[in-house]
Amino acid sequence: MSGKNHTTVMEFILLGLTDSPELQVILFVLFLVIYSLTIMGNAGMITLIKINSKLHTPMYFFLTNLSLADIFYSSTVTPKMLSDLLSKRKVISFAGCFLQMYVFIALATTECILFGLMAYDRYVAICNPLLYPVIMSRTVCLKMAIGAFTAGFLNSIIHTSYISSLSFCGSNVIHHFFCDSPPILKLSCSDTQMNETIIFICAGINMLGTLLIILTSYIYILFSILSLHSVEGRRKAFSTCASHITAIVIFYGTEIITYLCPSSNYSPTQGKVLSVFYTMIIPMLNPLIYSLRNEEVKSALKNAIIGPRFLKGSDS
Repeated sequence: MSGKNHTTVMEFILLGLTDSPELQVILFVLFLVIYSLTIMGNAGMITLIKINSKLHTPMYFFLTNLSLADIFYSSTVTPKMLSDLLSKRKVISFAGCFLQMYVFIALATTECILFGLMAYDRYVAICNPLLYPVIMSRTVCLKMAIGAFTAGFLNSIIHTSYISSLSFCGSNVIHHFFCDSPPILKLSCSDTQMNETIIFICAGINMLGTLLIILTSYIYILFSILSLHSVEGRRKAFSTCASHITAIVIFYGTEIITYLCPSSNYSPTQGKVLSVFYTMIIPMLNPLIYSLRNEEVKSALKNAIIGPRFLKGSDS
């Protein structure tokens, strides 16, 4: 962005998760399994929702978008990391590094917003069931989803453009397994205080803003659940909410520690461990947490695998 800045670094070297060859092979197998489960789980969820008309509701519409975001979100980081685990020289070009950062931040932001929209959808469904079809109409849901992705990619432009405009004239070794903003800022020869402030403000507004929506929604949902007379109904509702909140706590907790803590407290080792959770573990768990504990999805899955005729015959 400034003509005075000079970029002498043409490529970056990613240190990865470990230097041990034996451990690299173990991690390759482990993360390959996780990545495969992530792709199959999320792609399977999108397909199941698409083919089953009973799942054509706002809740599953947002779940489809979340699964789509998870596929690309994980694919932005994991394939390159898997390749590096089997490579002696873990190199990424300057342009490739910032492209990876741009897509990653965009989809991470989108994921936060989608979590907020899904919590709001559950709030309306449970607390205002009569107005639910009007408030969460197909047109409104479509606009919300488009807005989530648009906001994610616009937010990422701010992050990436400011960081890529810095001067990188010293070390090109990134103490991470992908191009994330905190470790890259550590390599800059420029004054990064303004960049850190911008990242803190943007990340704070996105994470804390959507987290406030989620917490507020679930507080209202909790009061509605407590008013239920059915003990079984309360148990199922609490079970579902608990699983949702678990995923949200892991996702937001790891990202808040990474992006909202002071840069002076940033630890490369801690950053790597936390990043594994929000780049690989959560995208794998989301289909399980948000769907397989849901009776509607279980029924749809049985229909898809066994067939509705067989189910009807067994019921009779």
